[in-house]
Amino acid sequence: MYSVKQISSQETYPVRQPVLRPGKPIESCIFPGDDLPSTTHFGVFDNNRLVGIASLFLSASPDIEGSMQYQLRGMAVLATHQKKGLGDMLLAAAEKHAVNLNADVIWFNAREVAVGFYKKAGYEIAGDIFTIPDVGPHYVMFKYI
Repeated sequence: MYSVKQISSQETYPVRQPVLRPGKPIESCIFPGDDLPSTTHFGVFDNNRLVGIASLFLSASPDIEGSMQYQLRGMAVLATHQKKGLGDMLLAAAEKHAVNLNADVIWFNAREVAVGFYKKAGYEIAGDIFTIPDVGPHYVMFKYI
């Protein structure tokens, strides 16, 4: 049985590291703004085991219109639990929370390989592909909520 709960920033690291920063030190998993009061972290649990994460930061993109913008960061599901709908669960929890915070848009830097997943959830690409050093090609994506 899977469930989504709010978690601390430190609780995200055991999933952030192997999925988003493989082979890099744990310090690479600490994102600026992780511990701000306006930041919320979500975990999806398989019974009591954390298997997926996503974080929502109060942050505006200069490329997107919207007066109350939240950035989704660090969305990751362990390889053993991918393709089971857990990313959809995390995205739904983040969107619901953003609506409760009166957000009008969620945006993020999507890895090129994840664009199809986000398009199925109603997100659009804004602009051209770009590369994040040591991570790879990305697109800015957004959705008005």
